[in-house]
Amino acid sequence: MPLIYRVLDEQPCDDLAAYVAMGGGEALDSARRVEPAHVIHALKRSGLRGRGGAGFPTEAKWSSVRTNASPVEPTPVVINGAEGEPSTFKDRAILRNNPFRVLEGALVACTVVDSRELIICLKSSFAQEWKRVTAAVEAIRDAGWINDVVVRYVAGPSAYLFGEETALLEVVENRQPFPRVTPPWRRGVEEGDGTPAHSSLATPAGSSAAPVLVNNVETFANVALIVRNGPDWFRAIGTAESPGSIVCTVVGDVVRSGVGEFPMGTTLREAIDVLGGGALPERRVVAALPGASGAVIAEAKFDTPMTYEAFQRAGTGLGSAGFFCMDDSFSPLLAAHGAARFLSIESCGQCTPCKDDVLALTALLGGLIDGSAPEDAADEIASRLLTVTNEARCNLALQQQVVVGSLIARSGDLSATRAAVPADVAEAARRRLLVPLLDIVEGTAVYDEQEAEKQPDWTFDAVDSGTYPAQRLQDIPLASSG
Repeated sequence: MPLIYRVLDEQPCDDLAAYVAMGGGEALDSARRVEPAHVIHALKRSGLRGRGGAGFPTEAKWSSVRTNASPVEPTPVVINGAEGEPSTFKDRAILRNNPFRVLEGALVACTVVDSRELIICLKSSFAQEWKRVTAAVEAIRDAGWINDVVVRYVAGPSAYLFGEETALLEVVENRQPFPRVTPPWRRGVEEGDGTPAHSSLATPAGSSAAPVLVNNVETFANVALIVRNGPDWFRAIGTAESPGSIVCTVVGDVVRSGVGEFPMGTTLREAIDVLGGGALPERRVVAALPGASGAVIAEAKFDTPMTYEAFQRAGTGLGSAGFFCMDDSFSPLLAAHGAARFLSIESCGQCTPCKDDVLALTALLGGLIDGSAPEDAADEIASRLLTVTNEARCNLALQQQVVVGSLIARSGDLSATRAAVPADVAEAARRRLLVPLLDIVEGTAVYDEQEAEKQPDWTFDAVDSGTYPAQRLQDIPLASSG
């Protein structure tokens, strides 16, 4: 199956004139000439589902925002470009290639929900993406596309949770990325209450503020194309339940790393072959991990179509379509330890089991790896996997249960396991498995190796303080905005 080029252009679109030459601006013109209900109906007919990971129907979110609009406050629109899912690089690839389409889709949203504020959220470390996005904003402003919409930039932290919608809204309000209980499309940006941002969390009781519309980079790019070309064009590829295309990332034990766009319904095996070039010499890819969001996928299921429904039937999730491939030299136990460590570190600690249980799992799995685990380690691991989701306010705890549990299930009888893996082998695995990507350069994945030094308290100190991020708000630097 060859790559396609809908939202991820084959060549970078360097300026607004080039984008206009390919039809750029037509979606925004159309949205401003018709009733908002017409655009929402087109999104409903298209079947577009959010490409941030959850696959929530885009039309349903937009309709909910319009239904719950505030009579006195405008609805903010937010571009979620806080990509941090391990093995995923698709949003940054889209922004580097063509930020104009993403911005056009977001301005269509501003028109539909009557917004006067567009908030662009990226991690502060995304230097190339910031350069492309800010230049594109100035170009469309000069061209008269923005009208009276105020564009605001939020440069957020490196934390994994920054990508979670409600945690992202906390960062927008100059607080730490700690998830809320209430979904953002019902509840909106938190109202200021005069309390210093560093000393409080958002309350779970709700807000009288306007709702806020948050969508992913890839989702907004698709919106622009659907409004311009129509829902039938969008549905011409994909499946009935998962129409359109999906932008995938493949890294790990493959010939090369890469990002590319496929019709929904393309098999995982095809994506691994096309983007990754298949297995390394004299090796076989035996499993793939969909970032930190879904259960490990065995080779026997590589012919599963990349759709939300097919991946669900296969016992996993499509997530953001980023896959870490593991060959027949990989250790499921090392992978389980890497997953537990990443997720335990990135937990904010608002929900005690989410932090406590997975820190304990990390220690127990580490003990199995170096041979120091107690005799009852297997029973304790099983117990911790059961309780980790207690009191959970976001999906991270379930991810811990599912991802770590699926890898442990591939590890065999833990009660008989005392692996004593060489320290250098364990350290090498720790520095690339379930670690966010910094870049993909000429087919080589560049991993954020600093992540391996991060402590559970979110510092990079030599020794962890023993307190959780939610307990030490005043010590964690806040995001910047402008």
